[in-house]
Amino acid sequence: MRFPIDLTAYQPIALSLSQSTLKPEERTALLQNIALARDTIVFFTAVADAKGLGGHTGGPFDIVPEVLIAEALIRGGAKIVPIHFDEAGHRVAIQYLMSVLRGHMPAERLLHYREAGAHLPGHSERGLTPGVEFSSGRLGHLWPYVNGVALANPGHAVLLYGSDGSQQEGNDAEAARFAVAHKLNVNLIIDDNDVTIAGHPSQYMPGFDVAKTLGGHGMPVDVGQGEDIDSLFARITRALSSEGPIALINKRKMAPGVPGLEGSTKGHDVVKVSTAIDYLQANGRADAVAYLKGVEKPKRPGTFRGSSTKLGKNREVFGQAVVEILDGMTLEQRKASVVVVDSDLEGSCGLAHIHKAHPEVYVSGGIMERANISACAGFGMQPGKQGVFATFSAFLEMVVSELTMARLNNANVLAHFSHAGVDDMADNSCHYGINVFFADNGILGDDGERDKTRLYFPADQHQMRAVVKSVWGDEGLRFVFSTRSETPEILREDGKPFFTTEYKFTPGKDEIIRKGTRGYVVAYGEMLYRALDAVERLRAEGLDVGLINKPTLNVVDEEAILRAGETSFVLVAESKKLKKSNG
Repeated sequence: MRFPIDLTAYQPIALSLSQSTLKPEERTALLQNIALARDTIVFFTAVADAKGLGGHTGGPFDIVPEVLIAEALIRGGAKIVPIHFDEAGHRVAIQYLMSVLRGHMPAERLLHYREAGAHLPGHSERGLTPGVEFSSGRLGHLWPYVNGVALANPGHAVLLYGSDGSQQEGNDAEAARFAVAHKLNVNLIIDDNDVTIAGHPSQYMPGFDVAKTLGGHGMPVDVGQGEDIDSLFARITRALSSEGPIALINKRKMAPGVPGLEGSTKGHDVVKVSTAIDYLQANGRADAVAYLKGVEKPKRPGTFRGSSTKLGKNREVFGQAVVEILDGMTLEQRKASVVVVDSDLEGSCGLAHIHKAHPEVYVSGGIMERANISACAGFGMQPGKQGVFATFSAFLEMVVSELTMARLNNANVLAHFSHAGVDDMADNSCHYGINVFFADNGILGDDGERDKTRLYFPADQHQMRAVVKSVWGDEGLRFVFSTRSETPEILREDGKPFFTTEYKFTPGKDEIIRKGTRGYVVAYGEMLYRALDAVERLRAEGLDVGLINKPTLNVVDEEAILRAGETSFVLVAESKKLKKSNG
């Protein structure tokens, strides 16, 4: 299939650091390149939406001018490390586009953005995609890394594209001070669009100012308009011609010029097909519009034995269950005993339900996982009080030290870590949350007993609701995991839901989903319905195999072990990601 936007129209211009202004023909070519790149990003990210996949459009759309100016300067011989390091990760679409424009892969490959097995995940990963030379995705992590790149490349500037969102992370504060202290030639190019996933920083974090923050670390700052091409070019060349670190803060509305997205939080995520069609039609991209209209959403591949066709989002149910609990309290009780702190992921982790129903207990904490979970722990330090926290399971690794402090202070925190397991493969390794067991570090309490930390991974939406309601009032740290993807209902042998409204969850107890005499499979979370399918197929072939659900991950149920040990074998089925290279 021919790519429906003609990328041969891209003009690989070369610009020099010695010039402070653009020649008319250079300006014309640059503007044409920008329009072409932006149209292309809108198009192929919308293809992902048409297929029912996720993605991000606004971020990569925004920084096209900065990237193409830098690319032209690299082509013109400027001493710049030829990698467009991007801290946001969400802006991977421009990494893929640049890979095409640099000749590393054909344009047609962009039609498979975020597809399973296409090696075009939602965040860049080094060694996976042709032309992509770094991994990124966790906000706040790449700038300290880029400081090291600058140390390794004296005499060359290093470009790092950042955002007002990523600058909320504490890692960047440390990186700024390091860069300043050691006079590193790091050029930080920040897209300051006042948009993150959950809202506008100017609203949920009043007082935060990117320029003042970086300036306070000693960082030279240059603030200007990102859509003023002549000014942007002059500022970039001036920054690259200077020694030491500098931050170029480019003000703009997110997704400028895209009706329905401009300035909106919707711009953070993938553009909707209808919005993309309107935009592309207005820009004369008839072939791209025709292609989008012809894309069909793939059907769910088959069903699983032992599970219903009814699907549920466990990550949403977490928030819904908390709302049901809070509904049973008075306003005074809620305000006195509960605080819910979001890390800019309320829509992804179920906390949006709490925000809407009970704003009196809700705090928008911004993109500051460490500070936010510690605030929850501090609130939950006293008996009868509890903090509620949520983020992606992969980011659990970022708050391990804070959790140790919470344990040592006997804090009561209910934490939801979504996007666990490997149910959704579209984001990349930086967002896979499969290492959950290290969350329980076995710290001994004052009485010599293990602390009260518990790890729970419910199998479906009904068990999720039961788990949350059961452990709500328990002491200590309680971590509840969920997947990004929807999961089917677990069924009994008679075809009725296993986790009925009468079901009561017992922490620490394993559950017999199917009795067996020959052996047992043990699973949990999103692996349970997959394991149940295998068990049902084996039983249909005459092998009497049973299935055990282990929803409490870090407690040994001796009774269940003894039962399984009476049979010939025990097989444990867990999530595991196997990374494959580009080949």
